[in-house]
Amino acid sequence: MGRSHALALARHGARVAVNDSNTEGAERVAAEIVAAGGEAIAHSASVTDEARVAAIVNAITMDWGAVDILVNNAGILRDKSFAEMDLADFRLVVDVHLMGAAICSKAVWSGMTARRYGQIVMTSSSSGLYGNFGQANYGAAKMALVGLMQTLAIEGERHDIRVNCLAPTAATQMTDGVLTPDALAHLAPEAVSPGLIALVGENAPTRAILCAGAGHFASANITLTEGVYLGRSDDAAQRVADLWEHVTDRSGEIVPSYGFMQAERELRKAGLGSPVTVAP
Repeated sequence: MGRSHALALARHGARVAVNDSNTEGAERVAAEIVAAGGEAIAHSASVTDEARVAAIVNAITMDWGAVDILVNNAGILRDKSFAEMDLADFRLVVDVHLMGAAICSKAVWSGMTARRYGQIVMTSSSSGLYGNFGQANYGAAKMALVGLMQTLAIEGERHDIRVNCLAPTAATQMTDGVLTPDALAHLAPEAVSPGLIALVGENAPTRAILCAGAGHFASANITLTEGVYLGRSDDAAQRVADLWEHVTDRSGEIVPSYGFMQAERELRKAGLGSPVTVAP
């Protein structure tokens, strides 16, 4: 997937810094870009190594002046049912996917805010959005990336930093043995990368979750139903259960533009009017 993204970015005129924990892999992709007439450099670091990531961003900035686009694509799998899963493997997957993305994003954030420009893409997954058996660690990390994206998009908006999520379905090393050969043939990473390009272009959205695979593209959203106001009463728990169909009715659901919208609506339903935020 990283190779496909790197080649696609280069074809669209980007100078690409390719990072891989495997030096040979990064150099091979960078050489492929250069051979095709593009410009690329290779770096090798674990995304969990904060000092090394910062050094790489500094080196890129020295060479090219800035990092305009960051694609957080690093990932690993340690699949097992939750009952059989070692917590060390849970931490490792969260560390690579979530903390790796946070470390890389933090390394470029100040430069992007200073220039008032930047594009960041997190790599989420349907496993995080909807769950998959045997992927509690992976799913938790991938959904956490959605939360990271949502907040960074809000904080970056005034600096024209756009932050999005790409949720790919593609044949990679991580899907070997999981999908049939016929399915794998249709799920080439190259069928996903056009979605990445759309998320980092000049007209890119922000706070989007783009699902992509086999040439199909769709948007996922975290929604909030209209719900039911019950007030505070001794039988509230029973009434929630009794009215569950109305609580979960999706006919009037919305996509909140920020997290506090939930609290604002709840307080309005309670008759407070316009909520007032009191700083501590």
